[in-house]
Amino acid sequence: MEIRVLQYFMAAARHENITKAAERLYISQQSLSNHIGNLERELGVKLFTRSPKLSLTYAGDLLVDTATQILDLHS
Repeated sequence: MEIRVLQYFMAAARHENITKAAERLYISQQSLSNHIGNLERELGVKLFTRSPKLSLTYAGDLLVDTATQILDLHS
């Protein structure tokens, strides 16, 4: 897992919208979706529910807490 992928995840979690997060990250929506999908496969859990709108799952909530700590330490 790369720091960059955690930053991408956090942007999607913060904006609750893949398109808006991708725009803020200056990457394509498809690229961000792929990174999140790869992260979900790597961790073996779904991090977001995608219908009717993007929202965090329980595992996603836990990852926000952990990713925040990791990114704070990385800064």
